[in-house]
Amino acid sequence: MTAPSSKPEFVRAISRLDATALVAGAMIGSGIFIVSADILRQVHTPGLMLLVWAISGVVTVLGALAYGELAAMFPHAGGQYVYLREGISPLFGYLYGWTLFMVIQTGTIAAVAVAFARFTGVIFPALTPDVFIGGTVNLPSGPIEVGLSAQRIFAILSIVLLTWINVQGVRTAAFIQTSLTAIKVATLAALVLLGALFFRKPEVVAANFSGPFLPQGTSFVALLPVIGAAMVGALFSMDSWHNVGFAADELKNPARDLPLAMALGTLTVTVLYLLSNVAYLSVLPADAIASAPQDRVGTAALQAMFGSGGLYLMAVAIMISTFGCNNGLILAGARVYYAMARDGLFFRKTGVLHPEHKTPTFGLVVQAVWTSVLCLSGTYSDLLNYVIFAAVLFYMVTAIGLFALRVRRPTAERPVRAPGYPWLPAIYIVATGLIAVDLLVESPQYTWPGLIIVALGVPVYYVWRGVTRGRNAALGSQGR
Repeated sequence: MTAPSSKPEFVRAISRLDATALVAGAMIGSGIFIVSADILRQVHTPGLMLLVWAISGVVTVLGALAYGELAAMFPHAGGQYVYLREGISPLFGYLYGWTLFMVIQTGTIAAVAVAFARFTGVIFPALTPDVFIGGTVNLPSGPIEVGLSAQRIFAILSIVLLTWINVQGVRTAAFIQTSLTAIKVATLAALVLLGALFFRKPEVVAANFSGPFLPQGTSFVALLPVIGAAMVGALFSMDSWHNVGFAADELKNPARDLPLAMALGTLTVTVLYLLSNVAYLSVLPADAIASAPQDRVGTAALQAMFGSGGLYLMAVAIMISTFGCNNGLILAGARVYYAMARDGLFFRKTGVLHPEHKTPTFGLVVQAVWTSVLCLSGTYSDLLNYVIFAAVLFYMVTAIGLFALRVRRPTAERPVRAPGYPWLPAIYIVATGLIAVDLLVESPQYTWPGLIIVALGVPVYYVWRGVTRGRNAALGSQGR
């Protein structure tokens, strides 16, 4: 395969602090303020809800530790696409890039943009979710109303704005990302301090933390499939931690900074998420969390602390959180399409950088267009479920690639080695494999369509490869 003729000239402007902010900022979106309600409805007790968050956090940190070795070995634009291409095969690399474009990255951006618009609607009631142009589409997961609403239009406009910002250059995008991540971390820390210390309600704490750990009449073993399915929301809230690897060519010292940023960012967010849920359980009875209006647990918690004013405080906090999250996701995603294009597996123009800003402008635009189409569904929960299964599947396969590279390239330079190898990476592979199988069984209406999307990439890969080979043959004959 041949790459486009232009030479890569990324600007190395992302520092170690910026990289860590990109990890944490891409993780902290709207999920932590919403999904605890659905988790509690599934597992029924506060103790199990905290366990779901804890297991999800441990799995995420284990993944970051395993990926650190791969990131240091291949500190190039594309991240996980490159790890799969080198560790497993070019086909698997392409299937990841294909699925990333079709649903993982774009679906996540769309879901976060919809959440951003939903909470903006708290402050500006004119941004309603009511569809005024559209119709009903039947999906395996059920019917959805596709079309335009004020909220969906606003979500699309936010994507357009962030795409334009990212076109202007990585320095601007990185500055915005680091600044908003600092605000988001401070917001979660304030939520923890306010809920767990200053506004804690002793009677609520006693009810939530002294009650039974398991629902009456059930065993822990019997609940394992339920716990696995309930992890969808928590894993989604912790997803995208590896996005920093997509922009490796723009880090000042990628081999050194990528592993550290992944480990530190995931650990920080995991601790904040666990403590945030402790804060929820310190001010809200379990029933109030499970039945929070539109699952806005964070809003309900602040309302319990500050009255009606808490509604607007949380709305602003989530607006900042989701806006910053999407800035990082939009920045990172286009770098994967750039790497695919350099391998002759995506539109050639996607592999060309803007002559002035040195950003993959066409990739950013293509990503924005498809994400805007996904926004027309307006369904946060469906996008979440379609995204997480495909993501978990590729996490598992990428970690398997770590073992394959140790066998096939034992003498390759490894600036960083995965801690606890082979045991910790093996635990990660088993954990993600069990989660994937559990989702296949417990949520087939979401997972089988996700598998179909992945499988559709196989013939597309061979079409791209055939086109590229034909182009190369034509260029070779002209050279002769």
